[in-house]
Amino acid sequence: MVDWLTAPWAEPALQRAFAEVALIGLVGGVLGCWLVLYELSFSAESLAHALFPGLVAASLLGAPLLAGAAGGIGVAAVGVALAGRTPEVGRDTAVAVVVTTLFGAGALLALSPASPPGLEALLFGDVLGVSAGDLLLAGGLVLGLLVALRILHGRLLVVGFDRGAAHSLGMSAGVVDVALLILLAVAIVVAVQGLGNLLVVAVLIGPAATARLMTRRLPSMMAAAAVVAVLGGAAGLYLSYYAGTAAGASIAAVLVGCFVLARGASRYAAAA
Repeated sequence: MVDWLTAPWAEPALQRAFAEVALIGLVGGVLGCWLVLYELSFSAESLAHALFPGLVAASLLGAPLLAGAAGGIGVAAVGVALAGRTPEVGRDTAVAVVVTTLFGAGALLALSPASPPGLEALLFGDVLGVSAGDLLLAGGLVLGLLVALRILHGRLLVVGFDRGAAHSLGMSAGVVDVALLILLAVAIVVAVQGLGNLLVVAVLIGPAATARLMTRRLPSMMAAAAVVAVLGGAAGLYLSYYAGTAAGASIAAVLVGCFVLARGASRYAAAA
């Protein structure tokens, strides 16, 4: 049993993968709680897809992924604003059209025969290919995200639970919403290296949704979500190592499995 648990740690690539998964799980668990409470789960998926062409362009140009993410957000925002001005379309339809168009354009660019190898990792992730430099960058971004979430905690709490009272307390609900979406974009950039654009939402929403079924207070929910994300990510790597499956998909499958188990347990407890 000891050999079974320690064997994956003997490989440097897997050591870095475990560290990357821990960083992604930590920030994904904490930030994901706000996304679930603000009912932004679908927005998180939409934003992840809308960012994709910017990430591909940044990779092709050798620019930082964060710059590509910022460009992707800008293009998506302008596209949604212009499409939403057509009364016959409506905002929801405009968002769907813009996001699917951008994601399709990014996929065509990434999977084009003329594109250099490795860009498909932006779609499906390559947690086993994480370098020491990638870990340092991810660690810095995660630290910044956690500090920002701590600073914004009071404002997020007020706006999330009573938007009407925010203005009387000198807070702008719109500014808080934008700040949360910016933090989401940065978190996606951190997680896309390991899980890819298609699976990144699993670590942002799955653990938080699981924790919401297990706890009733926000601090407990955040702690539980972070634990589920980190341990679920590690379990996914073990599954990938011994079953020979893709690492990102294995992690996403384990996190979804955790939610299914928690949902079943909560329903059983309610019926008992």
